[in-house]
Amino acid sequence: MNQVRSGITVTGIIPDENVTIENINWYGESIAEIIYKRTNGAVESRLLYESDIQKLQPVASPSGYTFECSPSAFRLVAEARRISQAYLYDPFMAVHSSAIQPLPHQITAVYEKMLPRHPLRYVLADDPGAGKTIMAGLLLKELLLRADVKRALIVSPGNLVEQWQDELYQKFSLHFEIMTNDMLEGAASGNAFLEHNLLIARLDKLSRNEDVQAKLKAAEWDIVIIDEAHKLSATVTGNKINYTKRYNLGKLLSKHTRHFLLMTATPHSGSEANFLQFMSLIDEDRFQCHSENVSIHVDTSDVMRRLVKEELLKFDGTPLFPERVATTVSYTLSGEEQRLYDE
Repeated sequence: MNQVRSGITVTGIIPDENVTIENINWYGESIAEIIYKRTNGAVESRLLYESDIQKLQPVASPSGYTFECSPSAFRLVAEARRISQAYLYDPFMAVHSSAIQPLPHQITAVYEKMLPRHPLRYVLADDPGAGKTIMAGLLLKELLLRADVKRALIVSPGNLVEQWQDELYQKFSLHFEIMTNDMLEGAASGNAFLEHNLLIARLDKLSRNEDVQAKLKAAEWDIVIIDEAHKLSATVTGNKINYTKRYNLGKLLSKHTRHFLLMTATPHSGSEANFLQFMSLIDEDRFQCHSENVSIHVDTSDVMRRLVKEELLKFDGTPLFPERVATTVSYTLSGEEQRLYDE
């Protein structure tokens, strides 16, 4: 009974509810008025006999703090908390914790163009050799460190999935699994996409299999990255649009993810209508095209970045690639070659 006093939380006054004792007024030696506060903030009172008071059990206050814990467990929790908040003190946390030496255009793409956008709907269209895989890895690691992303899907052509897996693991310590037939068939829940948070999948495996797409529709992702995204093409002929299976896959994935990143070195095939249809994967309302006769150039600078090799520089300002020089070399045709061209 000495344990029951003002300020402590007890159980036993109201069934299935803990209350905090505000005051105790004794009437004689066997009856007391208990004034208590309920979890909803209401203050009530009740008369209890001494025998009932003996049955009250003190419980730990949810707002109380103690130092009674394992030192190793405390250190583990503190370290986890420090890592989860590290980006607040080190804005380039992914750079400093990865086995890479990023170039200026890679840092600006991730930290200036993509990370500030929530949600991210973007096309990364730098020239070949710019290191788009490095930029995607940096983006993924930053989002994972910031607890903004838990489930990520990378879609790439079949011959590149192993390269993606190796690059992400060796350079960023990110372990992505490659989606296989065995994984799809052996899923305990019947849907492998719900059981694996970090996945790499083959583009044509997803686009050609309706059963797989049905499972994709039941899964939600925090980010989807599509490599060689120009393969997601749709052709505008007159007032008709011909959608490919790959394009339809892009539409499906776009609707089931928060962040959506398309990566390609050739976003524009020469047709403005086809390009607008491709960009509608990013923003359907803004870029939708219904006619082949499109003459207005649409500004995509806020949703796409394209740097050619001449614009890629090192930190000292020197070109990353040697200058490209185009010259015409003349030569003399043989007699047979000349006759072929004449004919």
